[in-house]
Amino acid sequence: MAKIQVNGIGLAYDIVGQGDRTVVITPGGRYSKDTAGVRPLAEALAGSGYRALIWDRPNSGEADICFEGGSDAQTSVDALAGLLKALDFGPTLLVGGSSGSRQSVLMALRYPRQVKGVFVFWMSGGPIGLSVASLHYCGASAIAAAQGGMEKVAALPIFDEPLSRNPGNRDRLLKLDPLDSIAKMQAWTAAFFPSPGSLVPGYSNQDLAELTMPTMIVRGDELDLYHPRATSEELHRFIPGSQLVEPAWGENEWERRIAAREERGEALFTSMPVLAPQIRAFFDTID
Repeated sequence: MAKIQVNGIGLAYDIVGQGDRTVVITPGGRYSKDTAGVRPLAEALAGSGYRALIWDRPNSGEADICFEGGSDAQTSVDALAGLLKALDFGPTLLVGGSSGSRQSVLMALRYPRQVKGVFVFWMSGGPIGLSVASLHYCGASAIAAAQGGMEKVAALPIFDEPLSRNPGNRDRLLKLDPLDSIAKMQAWTAAFFPSPGSLVPGYSNQDLAELTMPTMIVRGDELDLYHPRATSEELHRFIPGSQLVEPAWGENEWERRIAAREERGEALFTSMPVLAPQIRAFFDTID
């Protein structure tokens, strides 16, 4: 594991493999590079001639807590662009799931020269899914700050890992002004919801139409309220030349992962390595 300062934010990362082509893997939520499924996927790709970059985004794992930027996704994307530049990586292949999928597409929009191809799955969207996500990642922090200041925010389960794995994060969090924190979470919550006429937050359908790099989208499920089928189909509809493919794991995998977490404590992203053959086959077509 290595650490680096990017845009004033401390990030942690690992590079798996020594291939000629670089692929970045970004899971969803605030899950770190060490969450189950992430490294095994990196290892599966590294065995096929890729070097896989796995990393802790701001507010996850061993990275610094940081609430700058217009949204959670924008902060992460700007950090990734800076990380790739600092590592002197050329155009890179992106793999993202759940919020990592939204961030991968946003990365392609904001930094197209740094992106060679995009593979996304569990594309988050839909009013219910986005409402739940915004409350979990932003609303809960704002409510805690209003009720008990930043001490109460620091006690939220979502900050358990970044506070325990990066000792400086407690001070970073406690130094924030509660009113400023609430205002920032209000803005970040608003950023979770798409603009009129679009199903995907963070960019419009017109933005998507400007993407030119090869893109593969794994179809969502009808019963997955967090990553609806309609969202993946909307993404495919507006990204020129994109491919919409069937999921390698069958139907309703997200629901199965949630059940496994509740019943056996399994991580949500343990299925990711199943995608390795699909990812390799797609990326191998990209020059």
